[in-house]
Amino acid sequence: MNELSFAVPLWVWAAVTLGIGVMLAVDLIAHRDNHVIGFREAALWSGLWIAVGLGFGLILWAWQGGEASSTYYAGYLIEKALSIDNVFVFALVFSFFAVPDAYQHKVLFWGVIGALAARLVFIFVGAELLRVFFWTAYLFGAFLIWTGYKMAVSKDEEVHPDRNPVVRLVRKVVPTDPRFHGDRFLIRVHGKRVATLLFVVLVAVEATDLVFAVDSVAAVLAITTNTFLVWTANAFAVLGLRSLYFCLAGLLRRFTYLHYGLAVLLAFAGVKLVLSETPVGKLPIPLTLGVIVVTITVSIAWSLIATRGEDGDTGEATRETDGVDGAGPEPATGTPASTSSAKPHPPAGRSS
Repeated sequence: MNELSFAVPLWVWAAVTLGIGVMLAVDLIAHRDNHVIGFREAALWSGLWIAVGLGFGLILWAWQGGEASSTYYAGYLIEKALSIDNVFVFALVFSFFAVPDAYQHKVLFWGVIGALAARLVFIFVGAELLRVFFWTAYLFGAFLIWTGYKMAVSKDEEVHPDRNPVVRLVRKVVPTDPRFHGDRFLIRVHGKRVATLLFVVLVAVEATDLVFAVDSVAAVLAITTNTFLVWTANAFAVLGLRSLYFCLAGLLRRFTYLHYGLAVLLAFAGVKLVLSETPVGKLPIPLTLGVIVVTITVSIAWSLIATRGEDGDTGEATRETDGVDGAGPEPATGTPASTSSAKPHPPAGRSS
């Protein structure tokens, strides 16, 4: 595989990772009071994190030149586009478990931490497999093409978070109180630690993101196996996932045709990965960037035009917060609430 390679000192890895950690800490401190996040605030934070991600590409351009910068941008854009798919499923999980608006931020924050950790592992394992065993490019490529096909044809397939094997295992192994207790994941009952329903929601989010991480990382590895570029593209795209959720959650119903665009991107990444191990070789980065930008733009514009007569919720929530320990309303029986009304239908090709 024709690969872009440049030396990255250990201190650069450490500085970038530390910087991401600091930004996560800033995000947590800014929302430590568990207030309900509205559209305006979410849009401002989303704009900030997108600016940071785009700004890092300029730093790469000054440090390693245009090829490294454009490769990073290609990976960042495809990750950012695929992260919208995560938002669909997160919205469904929160709706299914009737999670109070004020506590969704905390679940998403720790969900982002888990997402970064999972992606870091998958990046190094996947990149090493592609370098050592050339035929894994065909396997990864076929997987991405199949995932894109599933996403295109399975839009309305139901997703049931409570049936996720990891969630079911946690409920069997860990004593669980089927209610919310404020924003706490664990409580003490008769001297024993017991998981709350919010902890179950966190597990559902983390388990779902493991599925996302596999094809997201594979899609970026189709662009480059340079672990530094893959890691930074993933990290800066995922960093703004929490804000993106609160920014787009009320508008998801308008992204009717976005899943077709994401399916095209996954299939394109798969074809690109397969071609890299044939006489055709690696496709030019400018072509890759062009395909990504055009696909995202067309699918979003198509969706918004097709749904221009519909009203979108700006995310300003009015849900009551007078439940147990200050939590929002919860199902009377302690079971997840129904999601039959106005729930988003995520592309099922990447769901749990």
